[in-house]
Amino acid sequence: MGPRFVHICGVAAAPSALFRTHPALAAVLPWHPLLSGPTPVERLVLPELPADTPDLWIKRDDRSCSRYGGNKPRKLEFILGAALARRSERLITTGGLGTHHGLATTILGSEAGMRTTLILVDQPLTREVQQSLLLHAAYGAKLVYGRNLPGAAAQLFRVLGTSTLRMERPTYVPTGGTSRHGNLGFVAAAFELAEQVEHGDCPEPADIYIAIGSGGSLIGLAAGLVLTGLRSRLVGVLVNDVLPPSPRRILGSAGSLIDWLASLDASISSRGRAHPDLDYVKDQLGPCYGAVTPAAREAMTLARQAGIQLETTYTAKCLAEIVVRARSGRLRGPSLFWNTYNGVDVVAQAPRPLDAAIIPPAFQRFLREPVDD
Repeated sequence: MGPRFVHICGVAAAPSALFRTHPALAAVLPWHPLLSGPTPVERLVLPELPADTPDLWIKRDDRSCSRYGGNKPRKLEFILGAALARRSERLITTGGLGTHHGLATTILGSEAGMRTTLILVDQPLTREVQQSLLLHAAYGAKLVYGRNLPGAAAQLFRVLGTSTLRMERPTYVPTGGTSRHGNLGFVAAAFELAEQVEHGDCPEPADIYIAIGSGGSLIGLAAGLVLTGLRSRLVGVLVNDVLPPSPRRILGSAGSLIDWLASLDASISSRGRAHPDLDYVKDQLGPCYGAVTPAAREAMTLARQAGIQLETTYTAKCLAEIVVRARSGRLRGPSLFWNTYNGVDVVAQAPRPLDAAIIPPAFQRFLREPVDD
């Protein structure tokens, strides 16, 4: 079945850079366009960095979609496309209590005509996590408490079975959208960046910095760099200690993704392809996933002073690594910081008030607990 094109986010769909370069893929890959066009690349000038800091750029994926920004719409273009192609009525996914991926899936899945069930596990509480819980419910997600990984797995099988019996044709969306279809979003992103480099919008980066959660964005970028010929080194900043993807797994998955695309389009060859360089950084994680670190706090403050909104779980930890390297003279130039955070005010757009009364009893205690972030 060919791609199904639906225009949402209040804009007309823009052709994907991947499909412009390899039009045969458009005939075989279901695609539900969410982005209005390439996200901007801009110079990023941070205060309090050394005067001789190399050129730093930012990829503004926070502006990717008017309904929900960040890296999630890129993945969901292909995930929702595949779900719609099989006439799925329910999306089921997992994540932490404050999962951005879950909220994006709920919002954009709803606009595509699908309901979402979120199976949530514990993570350190912050005010943002508490607000995310309220947002999940306000946007209509069905919330199921999994507590931990074994509990989430058990709930997943139960929810999938119930939804199947209800003839909803459920689609399971892996955590973070990291799947073969989801990872395509950042293959397309690499083609988008390659076009911007070719058009002179930014120089070819020596290094591209991106946070590693479930790893799908980095997998897609790694495959995309190989296919576009960009010579950038990838600097993945690990922010997840719950089944974190290893460098070997990331590069292996990127190779498998290239092989799959080559099987779909004869113009793509998987032979003789060398993996891109990958610098895998663990220093910014902190004690656990979601923990707020002093370095992340400082990076978020510096970004705010530069007019950029970040958060302490993913993007501020990634920027913190850039700050550390700039101050120690180890930052290469030009470097590109890929901002994967949502910049849309989803509170203002919420269809219902953020009311604790609509939160299931299993989650009420998380709203009552005091937090200090």
